Amino acid sequence: MSTTTTPERVDERLVRTSPWKKLLGRPELGSVIGAIAVFIFFVIFADSFLRPTSLATVLYASSTLGIMAVPVALLMIGGEFDLSTGVLVTSSALISSMFSYQMTANTWVGVGVSLLVTLAIGVFNGVMLTRTKLPSFIITLGTFLMLTGLNLGFTKLISGTVSTKSIADMEGFDSAKKVFASTFTIGGVDFKITIIWWLALVLVATWILLRTRVGNWIFAVGGDLDAARAVGVPVNKTKIGLYMGVAFGAWISGQHLLFNYDVVQSGEGVGNELIYIVAAVIGGCLITGGYGSAVGAAIGALIFGMTSKGIVYAEWNSDWFKFFLGAMLLLATLLNAWVRKRAEASK
Repeated sequence: MSTTTTPERVDERLVRTSPWKKLLGRPELGSVIGAIAVFIFFVIFADSFLRPTSLATVLYASSTLGIMAVPVALLMIGGEFDLSTGVLVTSSALISSMFSYQMTANTWVGVGVSLLVTLAIGVFNGVMLTRTKLPSFIITLGTFLMLTGLNLGFTKLISGTVSTKSIADMEGFDSAKKVFASTFTIGGVDFKITIIWWLALVLVATWILLRTRVGNWIFAVGGDLDAARAVGVPVNKTKIGLYMGVAFGAWISGQHLLFNYDVVQSGEGVGNELIYIVAAVIGGCLITGGYGSAVGAAIGALIFGMTSKGIVYAEWNSDWFKFFLGAMLLLATLLNAWVRKRAEASK
């Protein structure tokens, strides 16, 4: 009489994973490869690209984009979009400037009011999304159009022109500028404080995604909404919180815009929302949600910064920039898809 033995099952969590498989599983792998390729490309074709001042300029351009790309990436991991981000940055700056000027208040009062209003707009987007069940594309497109009109209408109504009045001589301006638009020097090279804001947001966002329960919720609602709700994930609160995170990034960017240039043009920001999404996608975020990282979005912003300034240093026609941006988007999407398939196949 023969006996058959059933193979013992091994818990997948106890199976050792090789470093190569772990590397393939990282969503930012494709963006790292792309960043290295872009860096080498401009080192070869732009003689001044490696100068310390040039690299500082690249980091500044990357940081102004990355401050928004990071919270946008978290929102995309959660399965949603926000098409109002570009004009929301301008709205934040306009509110701060006009409130301070009209109320003849300390500029920090305007900064505080701007934070509250900007976060309220984020809450509005999140609540409208969760209550109406409409696609985020429609909700935030409506917000985009309303903010575009409000930015122009209120600015012309209050200032009589399409730009705000100068607040450079008001109390609190200098201290606010130190926080949002100052410059610090390392090794004789000047760097903008937005780089610090950018890196801080990357660290906080990465900690949230990988070390907190909220991070698990974000991945869950973006991966499978119904399954997340079934296991008790607070879906609505998570989505509202993500929109508030985007609004917070817009507030930081808006205050930098104001205190760096003193005045704000009401028509600025239109179109930037697409660049933020491109940076997140280049960084490994999937359009369908549930996959991506804050580090990848930061690297996507760095690729954007290197490309935008590298074209200038190479003395090429800047009209070609959008072509390069579109090409990078397609190549990054294809590379990210390939990396993810290899990672899933190697499990």
